[in-house]
Amino acid sequence: MKFHSLSIIVILIFILGCDTSQEPTLIELTVGGSAIPNTAGELHFLDFQKSIESQSSDFKLKMLVHSQLGSEENLVSGLRRNRVHFANLSAIITSTLVPEAALLYAPFLFDNEKEADFVYDNYLVEIFTQMLAEKDLQFISWSEIGFHNVYGKEPILVPADANSKRYRVSASLSSRYFAEAIGADLIPMGYGEIVQSLQTGLIEAGDNAVALYAKRGIDQEAPHYTQTRHSLGMSIIVARKEWWDQLTIDQRQVVKNAWPTPAISRTSLRAEAVQDLLNAEALGIIVHQLSASDRELWRQATAGQTERLAKVIGGRSLEVLNLIETGKQQFNLIHN
Repeated sequence: MKFHSLSIIVILIFILGCDTSQEPTLIELTVGGSAIPNTAGELHFLDFQKSIESQSSDFKLKMLVHSQLGSEENLVSGLRRNRVHFANLSAIITSTLVPEAALLYAPFLFDNEKEADFVYDNYLVEIFTQMLAEKDLQFISWSEIGFHNVYGKEPILVPADANSKRYRVSASLSSRYFAEAIGADLIPMGYGEIVQSLQTGLIEAGDNAVALYAKRGIDQEAPHYTQTRHSLGMSIIVARKEWWDQLTIDQRQVVKNAWPTPAISRTSLRAEAVQDLLNAEALGIIVHQLSASDRELWRQATAGQTERLAKVIGGRSLEVLNLIETGKQQFNLIHN
């Protein structure tokens, strides 16, 4: 009888020990971004969410991709404090952590998108992966914003037209140096302050990619948009490295593969930019195309700014520039 009772107790302990009714612990995955609704950028985040949810049940996703967390500075803070695990950071805000990222916005660094694509994909991934890792960030992918062009309340067709204009600059050294080179009056401010500052007259001009200019309110206050194509805006998709390192290899693959490849994201973002320019007249935008000679004036006015940036930033700046130059030479050998 005692043996029978003991057997029952052992069986009960075994059953309780093998209880599978408890839910497995899910991995928190908070995604931060500043996507604008109904844009290609927003679609990338939505596709990312769908892909992870369809491939794995390991993650508990929280999508805060419409600036719910505030500015990009808040995204950086969230990554540092383990409140954000995956985010899209512009190279400008990334430069507050990795100063060398400011070089990516240097004026006339690339002649065209194809050249830039080749250099980014084949020469810059490894070095930026290393530098980001030192700041507890895991490089995931490049995410292009598009070439910057100059906008203004009045036409700014050559650098001389920008002389003494109240010109919005971002926190990046590259933005400041560009404005200084064309003789503008520098007014530092965040992206969210641009429209109001144009309305009040605090600023008269600035520059940005069409994705961050058209249909954002800036175009209504500063309708003249000059195709200088002087700086290729770039974002970097990152994960918090401490969080990333705790994932299994399979889980990392799910997260990494869920984000669109650079080729896919570039295609959709560039198509959207082309469409915005085609719709410029309907949007009230006056697009100014530049002749080769007029665009050369912008290049000449900003000559030397890349080297100036590298000298001030220091660190691995010269290594980054050497990689870019090597990549451009290789690109030209292949395509010429």
